[in-house]
This record gives sequence, structure tokens and C-alpha cells, in this order.
Amino acid sequence: MTRFPIPALLLPALLLGAVPPAAFAQDAEPLGTGLPQDAKWLNRQQAALASRQAKDGWSWLEGGLLWRRIKGDGSGAHPSVRDTVTLHYAGTLIDGTEFDSSYGGDPATFPLRQLIPAWQIAVPQMGIGDTIEIAVPASLGYGLRGGGPIPGSATLLFKIELLGIAGK
Repeated sequence: MTRFPIPALLLPALLLGAVPPAAFAQDAEPLGTGLPQDAKWLNRQQAALASRQAKDGWSWLEGGLLWRRIKGDGSGAHPSVRDTVTLHYAGTLIDGTEFDSSYGGDPATFPLRQLIPAWQIAVPQMGIGDTIEIAVPASLGYGLRGGGPIPGSATLLFKIELLGIAGK
């Protein structure tokens, strides 16, 4: 197995147990997207997570998901994973490339249990009317293979605005 140095930004997070060792490029399996993701690219994905600081309002949730509330106070009704939610959202790669958005159109309505794991963890933290940002490790997003315009092993950034919960 080839060893790569741990980027300086990730070392404190690793020592605190915030970033699992398997998240590093040397442990990554081959990607199925055909894109040239090398160790440097994969480590940039992890650095995007490690660069988010508590002083800027970012908090860790299970699985290495990072989130922060940018509007609201969490006092509205909260959905569970079994609920259907109505929301606006925008998703980008760490370089700012937008891959999906409901802004500029009608809000989206989804059964929460059918969405990526990151959303199933983050959206129940929200009250109706809240807007959050999440930074999603690949393991809670589209994984090693990616999907559509999302490359494998990509860290994703989402802005999510919870507008309603069916039946609440």
C-alpha cells in the first residue's frame, strides 16, 4: 500500500477523532466515474470539510457531517426521517460548481427517507423556516461512484431551507 502524508489541515481533526482514517486517499477504492481523481484531489475534498470551523458556526453531526444554521432558531416543527418535507435547496461541489437547485423554480417535496444519508441526518435538526448549510463527506452523499454530474468521492455543499412538513 502506498502511503501519503496527512495534510496539515487534517491532522488536528484526525487526532481528535473527527475524520476517520479511511477517509484518506490511500484507502480509497478505484472510482467508477472515469474522472482523474488522484490523491491530491481526494485530499482537497477532505480539506474542505476540515477547514470549516466552530467559530464560524459549524458543528459536527454523526458520520462526519458538518452543518450550521444560517437562518432561524430551530423553534419550528421538526421533521422525522419518516416525514415528507418541502424545501428549497442548492447543491455545489467544493469548487462552487452548482449541480442541482430548486431556487428559481418551485420548492421540492421529498420523502426524507429517500434522500441521501446526510439529509436524513441534517434536516431533522431544522425547524420549519430554518435555513442551514451542510458540508457532506462522500460517505454520506453519493459515495465512491458519484452520480450524474457528481464525481465519485466528492465532498458536497448544500444550502437547505425547510418550508414545510406534510401533515404538520
